[in-house]
Amino acid sequence: MTQHLALASVLATSSDPHNPGPDQIRRILETTRKIAVVGMSRDPAKAARRVPSYLAAKGYDVIPVNPFAERILGKPARKRLQDVDEPVDLVLIFRPSDQAGAVVDAAARRPESPVIWLQEGIRADEAAARARAARRIVVQDLCIYKAHRESGLGAA
Repeated sequence: MTQHLALASVLATSSDPHNPGPDQIRRILETTRKIAVVGMSRDPAKAARRVPSYLAAKGYDVIPVNPFAERILGKPARKRLQDVDEPVDLVLIFRPSDQAGAVVDAAARRPESPVIWLQEGIRADEAAARARAARRIVVQDLCIYKAHRESGLGAA
């Protein structure tokens, strides 16, 4: 119950009232295995590198998507989400809000219907509404690191 309250507290920091609730967020984090990270940074000092590094350390298979990188975390970087050939469970977006909508739309078109997660401070309301209308799960303006840590899964 304490983890539920902690996760609910993190969720309350998001500006999107349409995000899934704490139980669904925890289920997403429990069942996700492969994450495409759009906008993953080469710079270890940036959150767009620290957060995916944390996720990789917790056992998630992280696929870097960055058009300006050859390799990140020892893995080949894809130029864009459409270049990720294998199915992914979640698309994590580290792009400015004004660029995130196109990524949300691309993620929503993927046949495996991955969860679409826009990192803290990022919103693309129109694209998120389209994705949700197409029965995709969208999380906006929420730090996946904080959600993972407060879900109780971070200790694993």
